[in-house]
Amino acid sequence: MDIRLFYKTQRELAIAINTLIDAYWKSEVNEEVLIKSISEIYINNSFKFYKNDQFTTVLKQHCGKRRLDVVSRVLEMSRIRNTASINE
Repeated sequence: MDIRLFYKTQRELAIAINTLIDAYWKSEVNEEVLIKSISEIYINNSFKFYKNDQFTTVLKQHCGKRRLDVVSRVLEMSRIRNTASINE
């Protein structure tokens, strides 16, 4: 699975997140790869993840609540971001 570190748009970012989490749910990647990949993607694209301390509308629409729950938990576990909210 090829995951880039930098994304041009929020849509590309959402597609990458969806692909990564779906692969994890299908047991195609392990937890270590999931956590490392989401953490690295966030570090390099943090400004595309959040607006007003919430996930952006584009991510909410394209990823959905369950996937963003996973992203939020991974970021909390990695201590990259302590307060991740997906509620509107």
